[in-house]
Amino acid sequence: MGDQSSWRDERREAAAAHAAALERKKAAETAQARELLVHFVQKMKNLGIEPEPLRAQVIGSSTSYRTDVTGWYLRRNRSLAVDLDANFYILGVSPSLKSRLTGVHLTPSDPPLVVGQGARDGESMPLQHLLQLRMDSLSW
Repeated sequence: MGDQSSWRDERREAAAAHAAALERKKAAETAQARELLVHFVQKMKNLGIEPEPLRAQVIGSSTSYRTDVTGWYLRRNRSLAVDLDANFYILGVSPSLKSRLTGVHLTPSDPPLVVGQGARDGESMPLQHLLQLRMDSLSW
């Protein structure tokens, strides 16, 4: 019985160590992504590209709701954005009568180094590449 208990304790410790390592990796990637967003926001300000009030897209619809955030869209479909403080937002929301009337309060998300990871082929790309594409297409 003692060997089995010892084995379980070792497995539990190994799992905890693995989870801690994954958390450290995610935190490091988030910090890198935040740095990219800070540089992007600074470039937009330096170029005089004015931020705009952001709208949240209703998932599966062409409807959008106003939000309490001002910033820049990162994708043409307006599904991702960054605000003046370099916070990252995913702008997909569920339909809601209250949101239609009063707007949506957005909560920032941790920015990923690879946007759309796990999505269909062609829908994921490194955040740095997405930001460069956005800078290259300032006309939209």
